[in-house]
Amino acid sequence: MGGKAVLVFQSGDMDKLYSALIIGNGALAMGMEASIYFTFWGLERLKKSGLEKGPLSKMNFFGLGKWMVKKRMKKANVATLEQLMNDYKELGGKIIACDMTMEIMGIKREELREDWIDECGAVGTYIYEAKDADISLFI
Repeated sequence: MGGKAVLVFQSGDMDKLYSALIIGNGALAMGMEASIYFTFWGLERLKKSGLEKGPLSKMNFFGLGKWMVKKRMKKANVATLEQLMNDYKELGGKIIACDMTMEIMGIKREELREDWIDECGAVGTYIYEAKDADISLFI
């Protein structure tokens, strides 16, 4: 198929991260290139042990909603975020961490999962990735 998908992951919400990784993996499985640019609260998910810590975007109910959704996902044999991220990287997916966000939010590079991150960059890095993209999404 060819082509390129570039996603901006800004929210940090668990269900939105599932969406970003599922779309990214789908693009890669169809022979496309895929990049996900993690910024603001999304960048928090790249912290060591931070992947699963995001809230549910709707009906979080102080964590109860997230617990119920995770339970239903497990019952439906949906892969974990860790497995989806590992699959994404194994299929050749690119992860870009926003270095401006790191500075604004006081996140140090050593706090992040270096094994997942391909590069750190600001808006110019995202624009360079997205300028030739066939699919560009903001999640």
